[in-house]
Amino acid sequence: MTPSGLPQVVWFKRDLRVEDHAALACATVAGPVLCVYAVELEHWRQPCTSDRQWQFVRECLLSLDAQLQSLGTALEIHVTPVIQMLDALYQRLGPFTLHSHQETGGLWTYARDRAVDAWCRDHGVRWHEYPQNGVVRPVSRRGRRFKEHWDAWVAAPLERLASHLVWLEPASDQTVSLLPTAIKADPLPCAGRQSGGLQPARDLLDSFLDSRGQGYGANMSSPATAEHGCSRLSPHIAHGSLSLRQIAQTMLQAREAAPRTHWHRQLHSYVTRLWWHCYALQVLENQPEMERQALVPEMEQLSRSMDTARFDAWRLGRTGWPMVDACMRFLHHHGWLNFRMRAMLVTTATHTLSLPWRPVADWLSQMFVDFEPGIHYTQIQMHSCMAASPVLRLYNPVTQARELDPQGEFVRRWVPELAAVSDEWIAMPWAMPSTLRDRFGLVGTRDYPAPLVDFEQVHRSVKAEIAARRSSLGLQAAPGFNERPRQSARGQRTPAPKQVDAKPSSQMSLF
Repeated sequence: MTPSGLPQVVWFKRDLRVEDHAALACATVAGPVLCVYAVELEHWRQPCTSDRQWQFVRECLLSLDAQLQSLGTALEIHVTPVIQMLDALYQRLGPFTLHSHQETGGLWTYARDRAVDAWCRDHGVRWHEYPQNGVVRPVSRRGRRFKEHWDAWVAAPLERLASHLVWLEPASDQTVSLLPTAIKADPLPCAGRQSGGLQPARDLLDSFLDSRGQGYGANMSSPATAEHGCSRLSPHIAHGSLSLRQIAQTMLQAREAAPRTHWHRQLHSYVTRLWWHCYALQVLENQPEMERQALVPEMEQLSRSMDTARFDAWRLGRTGWPMVDACMRFLHHHGWLNFRMRAMLVTTATHTLSLPWRPVADWLSQMFVDFEPGIHYTQIQMHSCMAASPVLRLYNPVTQARELDPQGEFVRRWVPELAAVSDEWIAMPWAMPSTLRDRFGLVGTRDYPAPLVDFEQVHRSVKAEIAARRSSLGLQAAPGFNERPRQSARGQRTPAPKQVDAKPSSQMSLF
């Protein structure tokens, strides 16, 4: 990009870093730069947001400001809608060029970005958007399978700032001191929330490579071991403390240094999940309506009515299935849960308890500090069967408890009502004889409830209902939800996404 002399405005969104930041790097080459962030209060009123998320973002913004100050500038904060921010900047700066990363977000940010595009066209402002996380917009520009595209994207050099930096003076009354300390009332506290910012992200990456990742493959499924065995970088990826490409390159370099070893396999497994992460974002990019609409509308006719008592029991961790309740309470406290147990919470709600998927999606999105729309809604659609996925995933909470927490240590920690229950009964305390219930202090259902439904009976009915609907209507899985792994030339199992291109539209296809 050649220098234009015009002011270059970098709008930070879910990319709260300086390193490997395409928008910032290109802006610093083109002219004097002003870095801005809009605290959009309307966004934080959406049902998918929470104060636990804001607290993480706020820490990332403070870290970003410190990074910018080390380069000779600061982050300018606007507690206002983006359009009002742009109006104010135009009045102050005159014509300018706007830079930002593309955002594959929810329907609210999609509508916001369309409004920004219209504003830029009306004011003659050029808006340069840069891809992030390997997502292609529109997908027709990709020209190859997503995995091949992603490999090339990851291998590209990290973005670098210009050697000579020229900054515009930020407004003295728009400093990070404007950041609200709280942005909305959360229904539950999150005392174990991770910290945001560059240094916590680097510490997690370093500790994963130093030791924590050695048991990654074995530790990721159980909530008891995943807390320390997973990378825990997901909130930093979601909000951009580190770029996903930085993380992927670091992991690939470590993998290449450990050929044909156990450690090599763990790193390969982790990198595979990074590309699946980006693939899920691409699925949302192509089908943004999945936030509120079933991707296969006929699946909405399944028997799923709102039962407030069941929903409250599920969201508060009082279903009567110890593993389900322990995982929900763990999520309350940490704002994070491993992937397999997230899936179990969704299938318990939408299949076992026959609850509608939208309030389930909203509750979980609030709870996740690492809420990423592309990951969240693709998984909700798949596990609730709204995408008519060919594989029906039904998680038996007793089986999960016995496989992943055989001694009941995780359950006893998060469901202290069951602290005295023996290993034999910890996975299904409702089946204990009454004499044992009395001995362990469980009188009736006052201390810990019995399951809300008969799991086996309900699941037989659910399986039959879904199979009948798929068969009678000849339903096919939504595009992007019917992939199967295939054997590569080297014998490794690699995904072969074929359907993501089937729908040409994208979140920004109208631009």
